[in-house]
This record gives sequence, C-alpha cells and structure tokens, in this order.
Amino acid sequence: MGKRLGIIAGSGEVPFFIFKEVEKLGYFSLVAGIDGDAEVSLADSIEQFQWFKISQIEDIINYFKQEDIHEVLFAGKIDHRRIYKEQGFNAVLFDILSQSEDKSPTSLICLAIEYLSKKGITVLDPTNFLSSLFIDEGILSKVKPSPQIEKDINFGWEKARVLADLDIGQTLVLKDKAVVAVEGMEGTDAAIKRGGELAGPGTVVIKLSRSRQDPRIDLPAVGVSTVREIVNAECAALCVEAHNVAFFQKEESISLADANGIAIVVRKGE
Repeated sequence: MGKRLGIIAGSGEVPFFIFKEVEKLGYFSLVAGIDGDAEVSLADSIEQFQWFKISQIEDIINYFKQEDIHEVLFAGKIDHRRIYKEQGFNAVLFDILSQSEDKSPTSLICLAIEYLSKKGITVLDPTNFLSSLFIDEGILSKVKPSPQIEKDINFGWEKARVLADLDIGQTLVLKDKAVVAVEGMEGTDAAIKRGGELAGPGTVVIKLSRSRQDPRIDLPAVGVSTVREIVNAECAALCVEAHNVAFFQKEESISLADANGIAIVVRKGE
C-alpha cells in the first residue's frame, strides 16, 4: 500500500512545499484544506484534496481514516483571529476550545494534537520533511547590514525571544533601537506593514523561534511573501534565526531583497 500521510493545510507556501517533498519521498498524501486559510490554488494543483471548515474536525479525521491514513502534518498557518470571528462553531470544536485556560496559539494547537491523538491520528514533526529550508548563519544578501542595523538586531534579539517564549509572537519590528511593532494575532506580514506605517522607512524585522519550539506547533517561517511585505514597508533589513526558522523560496527572496537594497541576515541563536 506504500507510505501514506495526511496534510492539514493552512495559509502560505508551506503546504505546497510539504506536498512536493512528501511526494518525492514516495508518500501517498491526502490534503485537507482549511477553508478561508489555505490558498485556492492549492486545490487546483493537488488531485487528492478536499475543503473543510475549521469546525469540521470530525469530518477531517474521517477523511483521512477512509484512506487508512493515521499520520498527518500541520502545514501553514490557521488564522488565530478566527476564535473571535468564527460563527457557529459546532459542539465538538466548542468543547475543545473550552478545555483551554487561555486562547494562545500554542494552547489551542496542543489541544488539537491531543484530540487527534485520541482519535487515532498522530501529528508528525514537519522538520523531517523541511530540512533543506533551515540555513546556516551568515549574510544572504548583497547588501550588508549597516552599523545601525546591527545595533537594532543586537538590541531586539533577546526581546524578540522573550516575546516568542511568552507566546505573544515571533516577529519584532524595530527602528533606532526602539520597538515599533510586535506580532500578535494578525501575523508576521501585518506586523511588518504596521511597523512601516508607524515608523516609516528603515525598520528592521527580526523573526525567530521559541526557546523550546515544538515544530508541530506554529513552525516559524519566512518566504518571498514576507520579503514583498518588507519591500512595501521600506524596511532596511530582515534577520532570521539560523536552523530554526524555515526559509521558503530563498533564492527568489534574496533576489527581491537585493533589487530593493534590503539586507537579509541569518543569526545563530544563543
């Protein structure tokens, strides 16, 4: 029957990449796209694909089990703001949400993983399929960071780590050693945009992982969409953590940064 794997797809480029990688490794994969999060083009490019509302967790489980799939990957982001916007959550999802003492992304995803496990579905670590996306420290761009950029990175690095460990967000935007924007429910791209609106050109964006990052939960990642937002916000630099932040479409992202005079720095975590 061969290796079989389910993918629960949210937004961004991660689902596309993971699907291609697991296919290369010889897996048969079945994709459940979360309506309102997953890219519409994902359904057009994957034959074994079906849309589900976020509340249809039992239907997703049955979808996988009908194909004898008992291992899945979370791929892409599910908009955290849905817990306050979504109407008509069914009894199952409402019961899962009610078990959490807080509504942080980590707590909610952990509950989802636990619920899936009880139903015979194991959520796997996606880094086994994404190893090529984790890169060594260094400067990727032709543009080198200025002394001021380096000061901002040094100033913001541990602050960003604390925010990540507090489960607030994994992205920090700075300018002139002042914190301009902190990622919350709105996500990385929206935080970058807000930082540019608040402080104008020249901001520095830092993206890193939690100290004890469970890669099954909200794996930090950047890609060409992130760099496009950085260009639009007229940022000066992007700094990501080596080995812990996945970098999608790296070559395209570097070319875009070079064309717009933006430095991309990969820094090793402490």
